[in-house]
Order: sequence, then C-alpha cells, then structure tokens
Amino acid sequence: MENAQRMDEVRIDGWRVNVPTQAAAIGLVSEAMQKAQNSTVFTLNLDHLVKLREDAKFREAYRQATFVTADGAPVVRIGRRTWPELERTTGADLMLPLSVAAAEAGQPVFLFGSSDEVLARTRQVLAEATGGKLNIVGAVSPPRGFDPEGELADQYIDDIRRSGARLCFVLLGAPKQELFSVRAARAGGGCSFICVGAAADFLAGLAVRAPEFVQRLGLEWFWRLAQEPRRLGPRYAKCALLLARLEVGRLTGGRAAAQTPG
Repeated sequence: MENAQRMDEVRIDGWRVNVPTQAAAIGLVSEAMQKAQNSTVFTLNLDHLVKLREDAKFREAYRQATFVTADGAPVVRIGRRTWPELERTTGADLMLPLSVAAAEAGQPVFLFGSSDEVLARTRQVLAEATGGKLNIVGAVSPPRGFDPEGELADQYIDDIRRSGARLCFVLLGAPKQELFSVRAARAGGGCSFICVGAAADFLAGLAVRAPEFVQRLGLEWFWRLAQEPRRLGPRYAKCALLLARLEVGRLTGGRAAAQTPG
C-alpha cells in the first residue's frame, strides 16, 4: 500500500515497527479496505525476532510487510526508548475491532486457518458482535502440513480473491501466516491480510487469554506458559536468551536493540 505521508517507525533488532497503536492499526486497515488496497499486518514479538534470525524466508516476508505493530511487553519496552507513543497491539487485539469496522463499512471478510470447529464458533461470535451485519464470504481450514507457498496455497489465494473479500484474517501461526499473507497480497485482489495467530481461539472460547491486569503487567507470556509448558517452554527459553542478548548489547555499547531509521 502506498502512502504519500511517511510514517514514523522504530527498528527493533533491525526490524521495522511502523504502527504505534491499536487505533492507528485499525485506521490504516480501514482505509486500505475502503480503497481496496492490498496490504498485510504483522505483529512483531520476541518469538518472531528469534525466527527472523533463523529463517531467511521469514525475513523476506517481514521486509515486504505493509504494517507492523509491536506485540509483547519486551518489544514495546525496547521500542519506547525511541518512540514513547508505542503501545502493545496483538493479533487478538485487532480481530474483533477490525470485524466491527468491516461490518460498519459493509466490507466482506474471509477467515483462513485454524480448525473447522474454531472457524464455526468464530463466525457465530462475530455475527453476534456485529448484530449480524458482518459479511463473512468464506472460512477455510487448510489441512495439516499446509504449505503456504505450495500449489494448494495458490488455490486458496484465488478463492479469497474471487470471494471479493476486503479483509482476511489469517490464523496459521508464524511463520506460515506471514509467508501466506505476503504471497496473497502480492497476487492482488484488493484485500488486507491480518496475521492474528490464535485470536480466533480466544474469540471462540476454546482458549483463555490472560486477564487484563496480567497483560498490563507484561506477564501474558507467563500465563500462556503455565497453560502449555511443554509446547511453549522451549520457545520462551529462546525468547529469553535473545532478550538477554539484546539488553547486554545495549548496555555494553553494541548494536542498539532499538533505533530510528537512518
């Protein structure tokens, strides 16, 4: 998406965050929907930063992202050193308000990813939240082992394009959702692809998000770890190690963890 006015941004471990708040994200995506512009929304967190150091395809996807928010207390804390207005904005923070915005604007929506059970429940919740006004033109749960760059992905991208959707929530988890979204946006169709991860699980009531006071304390990661220690333990250990490296680098005068673009 082209914008005549340059947006402010901050770089965290070399990666760009260019949307400071939830309100800004909703405004930018709403504008893209109204103008039928292709765009992508990524939410940068520590897990992404770890994967970005390991995965060349993920790095290339991030370079092509239209909008990037700060997801996670550590990322926000680092970013605020040079951009005080920065707020935490996760995929779970965006799904419901963007659905409401789409319903009010009469813009069709597509759901892609997760399971059939989650998608069915999510459709019900979004319909209730928008008074039945939201036009969901498609909901697809790809098979296990789905390749976001394979032939089946091309078929799904064509389905989304032909549906006329102006907003597509992508619920595949990183890095699959980012790889798919960039490819889909590049194919055209005038749709914004929002990478929201497990947001539908929370909406559907199949997963419980941390209470707001836990989120405000920056401890949502601990809440999730307590619920799924085996799955998330190794991931969060890598995140903690990277965060320590970034902080040590900052304190010892190494490459800055956050910097304004040069």
